[in-house]
Amino acid sequence: MNQTFTKPEKIRFKHVDYAGIVFYPRFLEMLNDLVEDWFEEALDRPFSKIHETNGIPTVDLKVQFKKAARIGELLTKKLWVIKLGGASVNCGFRFEDEQGNTCLEGEVTLVNVGISNGRDAIKAEPFSEEMKILISKFLIPNS
Repeated sequence: MNQTFTKPEKIRFKHVDYAGIVFYPRFLEMLNDLVEDWFEEALDRPFSKIHETNGIPTVDLKVQFKKAARIGELLTKKLWVIKLGGASVNCGFRFEDEQGNTCLEGEVTLVNVGISNGRDAIKAEPFSEEMKILISKFLIPNS
């Protein structure tokens, strides 16, 4: 069952610059929110629990800004899996306006890491088989 994780995002005053368009770092915050929501809602692994012993840092990010998004618009944020490794997952994402035009698209690679008790060391740690099964539901290769 290959699916896309989808969430709406209303563009608010806090997202825009003086020109009234989304300031590019806000798009990256929206992407992080999408990843966090995916882990909590679809993978049953909320960041509040993950970060007790693990982390999911972004290790690679490719972004293309295609079209300005403006205050008051409603975007649809989409995320899917391109490739699942032992401890990493490469996801595609796209933010579309209400007419279906792409505002932002790209890829993000996340790595599951274990964190030592003193938080002085982190190390890649394979996903559990249960987690791989959940993540695989979003696998859309060659997307």
